[in-house]
Amino acid sequence: MMPDFFAAWLDRNDIFTAMTIMEYWNGMVTTVQLVFLCLVIGLVFAVPLAILRTVKNPFVSGPVWFYTYLFRGTPLLIQLYIIYYGVAQIPGIQETFWWEIFREPFYPALLAFTLNTCAYTTEIIRGGIISTPHGEIEAAKAYGMSWFMRMRRIVLPSAARRAVQAYSNEVIFMLHSSAIASVVTIVDLTGAARNIYSRFYAPFDAFIFVALCYMVLTFILVFVFRKLENHLLRHQQPAGS
Repeated sequence: MMPDFFAAWLDRNDIFTAMTIMEYWNGMVTTVQLVFLCLVIGLVFAVPLAILRTVKNPFVSGPVWFYTYLFRGTPLLIQLYIIYYGVAQIPGIQETFWWEIFREPFYPALLAFTLNTCAYTTEIIRGGIISTPHGEIEAAKAYGMSWFMRMRRIVLPSAARRAVQAYSNEVIFMLHSSAIASVVTIVDLTGAARNIYSRFYAPFDAFIFVALCYMVLTFILVFVFRKLENHLLRHQQPAGS
């Protein structure tokens, strides 16, 4: 039979291994949730903002331009710090229900990431909109389409096909940028690696494993966007291919 000392040692190793796996898993779930939510919310707001950005009236497009310039011109880490530490400094907020939300680090990080990716996505979609061939718009007008119908059936679908490549880079960029969420005590993938490092003093093992996790997630995103791009551009493929 196995000596009690070795049996206890193996039991402790099993416990440490299980704890480590769960820590990484929980960190990955947090990372995926944070990135997914900020991308979805950012995309929902970016579409109307991109349309407003193309309006020639400076009183309409000007505020959108200022917003995109501000969030594209400053580091995401600084934006996260300002929102995370600045919300608590708003007078009276700690006596409202908003404090129950923003006292948790997840929501300030979600807000910072959403505002940042929305700014970049707005400019990506705007680029797709303004590059719509003028002939397509004239043809839609000739068919009697209203502005709303032209935008819904001609301009936005055409812009989406042109913007999908640039937007895929933005999604991957946000996945990688989410690693800074750990600086505000969120235990995402990077935060889990820091905890494992501080517990077992194994920096190479912890951070190399997390790097591999990010690579796997990136390859999944590349595969998904490649399929989406092929679907959107299927009309350009040779017949029978």
